[in-house]
Amino acid sequence: MFGTGPFQNITFRAARIGVAALVLSAGLAACASVYRSHGYTPSEAELAEIKVGVDTRDSVIETVGAPSSSGVLENGGFYYISTRMRHYGARAPEVVSRQLVAISFDQSGVVRNIERYGLEDGQIIPLSRRVTSSSVEDKTFLRQLVGNLGTFNPATALGQ
Repeated sequence: MFGTGPFQNITFRAARIGVAALVLSAGLAACASVYRSHGYTPSEAELAEIKVGVDTRDSVIETVGAPSSSGVLENGGFYYISTRMRHYGARAPEVVSRQLVAISFDQSGVVRNIERYGLEDGQIIPLSRRVTSSSVEDKTFLRQLVGNLGTFNPATALGQ
């Protein structure tokens, strides 16, 4: 018999099976997909309220809210971006869907165009790491200072 009280009729084997089932179910729950959403894109109904050629930057913000991002230039467009990612266990997160709504304006700040893009419209942009090489590789500060003592020319330092 195993234990006393209400557990006195449980055998050691039954307890092991119960613990194994608990560990197995916890392991399966850890591998369940978790979806996370980031950002905001206006719905089609909200975008239908914006009139091309009539609405301005301020009325767009009042209608659908402030953009996630805006163009670099003063007259740049508004960009609303949302991403849905799937996290599964120890794997790297996977982008399941991405929406981008681009609202462009003319020079006077009136809506010129509204476009919606999805993940299928995007292009993968590889990141490149460029590091500026240094000519000071293995030299300590003191070695650089002593090494420059003989090469100093006051005429060139004063711009003559």
